[in-house]
Amino acid sequence: MEGASKEKLSSVSNLVTVFENSRTPGAASRVHGLEAGHHHPGCRPPSPTGPWDKPTVEEAVDSGPRTVSRRYLSSLKNKLSSRDWRKSCQARTCPGPGTQEPEEKRIVQELLETEQAYVARLHLLDQVFFQELLKEARSSKAFPEDVVRLIFSNTSSIYQFHAQFFLPELQRRLDDWTTTPRIGDVIQKLAPFLKMYSEYVKNFERAAELLATWTDKSPPFQEVITRIQSSEASGSLTLQHHMLEPVQRIPRYELLLKEYVQKLPAQAPDLADAQKALDMIFSAAQHSNAAITEMERLQELWEVYQRLGLEDDIVDPSNTLLREGPVLKISFRRIGPMERYLFLFNNMLLYCMPRVIQVGAQFQVRTRIDVASMKVRELTDAEFPHSFLVSGKQRTLELRARSQEEMISWLQACQAAIDQIEKRNETFKAAVQSPEGDTQEQELQSEELGLRAPQWVRDKMVTMCMRCQEPFNALMRRRHHCRACGYVVCARCSDYRAELKYDDNRPNRVCLDCYTFLTGNVLPEDKEDKRRGILEKGAAAGSEQSLMCSFLQLLGDKWGKSGSRGWCVIPRDDPLVLYVYAAPQDMRAHTSIPLLGYQVTTGPQADPRVFQLQQSGQLYTFKAETEELKDRWVKAMERAASGWSPGEPNDRDLSD
Repeated sequence: MEGASKEKLSSVSNLVTVFENSRTPGAASRVHGLEAGHHHPGCRPPSPTGPWDKPTVEEAVDSGPRTVSRRYLSSLKNKLSSRDWRKSCQARTCPGPGTQEPEEKRIVQELLETEQAYVARLHLLDQVFFQELLKEARSSKAFPEDVVRLIFSNTSSIYQFHAQFFLPELQRRLDDWTTTPRIGDVIQKLAPFLKMYSEYVKNFERAAELLATWTDKSPPFQEVITRIQSSEASGSLTLQHHMLEPVQRIPRYELLLKEYVQKLPAQAPDLADAQKALDMIFSAAQHSNAAITEMERLQELWEVYQRLGLEDDIVDPSNTLLREGPVLKISFRRIGPMERYLFLFNNMLLYCMPRVIQVGAQFQVRTRIDVASMKVRELTDAEFPHSFLVSGKQRTLELRARSQEEMISWLQACQAAIDQIEKRNETFKAAVQSPEGDTQEQELQSEELGLRAPQWVRDKMVTMCMRCQEPFNALMRRRHHCRACGYVVCARCSDYRAELKYDDNRPNRVCLDCYTFLTGNVLPEDKEDKRRGILEKGAAAGSEQSLMCSFLQLLGDKWGKSGSRGWCVIPRDDPLVLYVYAAPQDMRAHTSIPLLGYQVTTGPQADPRVFQLQQSGQLYTFKAETEELKDRWVKAMERAASGWSPGEPNDRDLSD
């Protein structure tokens, strides 16, 4: 008993040590070193050194696709919802004739066998792919080490948990099944640590994007991956397939544990613990199922955008494709109808024409109709049966489906999208209604506006700007509050400042209505020029209107296309924000960074012209043309980060 207690205490101590080390830099390498001699006999991880040098890079690249296909993701979802995956993923151990193994024990045996295979796959990811890429990054400097760490996320922690704790616990429990026929308590004890999968699932999409980007960008990066993929240990599967294993694993636990609970006798001592463990696993499985669905949606959406030519005003990852298909356009100028194609999203209907020469885009967008202003109805036309009308602010279309069923399907899909928009509008209306249901003005009385702090409308109470009624989204239109009336408004409708007496007459963000009332001005001075962009008048005008402006090289993955140049400006009328333009004559910046609170530091590279902006996990890296220009930028950004304004002492122009 004393020896068992010491072994249990050592196991718990090791568990705490692993997860404490995983939080500190360099811990992964220390844990890897420990793991080299501690593989469980039941688990046969692939050797870090193997026959990787057989095929050439070109042969291995041509041997199969690099990315995970949407068909694979669809089949994966179907497999997870059934039990067929077990027949293809592992060979099941069948008892010999004359033996009558309990059904629940055979399920535990299957859980152990799949866990051994899973740990071997994690070993390949962490000890082979991750370590080899990290070694190549350090030796060749062809790609950053941070990219490798971002791709593999917390794979090391997941591997150590399963290899050192979960798998050995399962093996010991199965070995002692005669005396201790239960696993529910083991899974309960270790299930809380499965929450680490949430981080992996959240990072999966970003990791797949980085993997595809650097495989195209860096030949050494591609060579390492191709060499390992062609090895026997990889099983002729791509790195992307191996990276999907952790996403699939939790749903597989749920399936096996659910069957285990069903097979337990009613009086089994493990029934209560197993049911509780199943509930804990179920909550963790939701993250993996949601990730698979989201990956499938994004990949399908990207394929649609490619067919449409990737137009800037259409591409939005937050959209949802509801329906697509061919229709006929009824024309009064021609005898017969013309072939057209419709794409119905949750917020817009795209009326397209197939391209004759389909090089790149397959369709040309002719009209975009916003769902918010769209109406649909069936037409009764003997000459053109199965026809329906789509009307919007932009255009009205008379369309014909190929059958009555197809017409009804289009009408139902369009009406469902319209109803969803109207339901969201009701949320907006509810935000400005009193508990009795009477509409109340959230603005304070005119004699109180700006004299006392308003009651803010809660963010979750509205889904659109309470001034222009444009819907909010996390990427392009975020929520802001007017400091005078408390409304939730977008950046465009709150791009004004007025002095508020309750805040010691300091300028505050207000909406246009409050700005007009508080200042008496219809529009702020030079507001139109500001909307067109501070660089519209050319480089000379931009220098006069800015505290600092010049070209800077944009480094790192934060900018998307690393190594590109951007025209960077700190304007006089907005001295706490850095605007980044593609060119000095552009009328609209593609990035803006509020500098208040950022730290300005020298970059990690040896080049003295490199400097960085850093705050709360956000990191932007720049490179000036000269060291003297870098010093001026550092000084300008430090002043903006501290809240300095042009009217304060030491007001001096730093621009080029």
